[in-house]
Amino acid sequence: MPEEFAINPKNELERQLLAAMHGEMTHEEFMQVLLTQQVFIPIKDDKDHGIVGFQSTTKATPLVVEDEDGQAILVLFTSPERAKEFLADMPGYSGGLLADFSWIVERMEPGFAIVVNPGLDFGIDIAPENVTEMLTMLAAQAAKN
Repeated sequence: MPEEFAINPKNELERQLLAAMHGEMTHEEFMQVLLTQQVFIPIKDDKDHGIVGFQSTTKATPLVVEDEDGQAILVLFTSPERAKEFLADMPGYSGGLLADFSWIVERMEPGFAIVVNPGLDFGIDIAPENVTEMLTMLAAQAAKN
């Protein structure tokens, strides 16, 4: 998988993630880029309506896992293709949607961490304090506009 990811990035976010992992940009520069990109967010699939992959509820349930310390972690992916293997082990999470990363961050409660591409060599863990830092970045950008 690492070779395929490096040889065939699916989108601009994956190209930028590779650049950051190879030291071609700072952590803060990557966070700024991440705030402008779309990510894939797995959503719990309601299967009581007979249409696979169709949400019948107006309340989306994103995939949140807990680490060994009880830290809540929102699971995201750089593209739907990257999610397939991980979601195979997550009953009820067979679909999702593409969303602006900034939109997701703006709606998160304090104290959540984020993991992008869990289980893959090319991913990133974002601690709760870094999520808060990104909210500050978004507020600064909004103030400029």
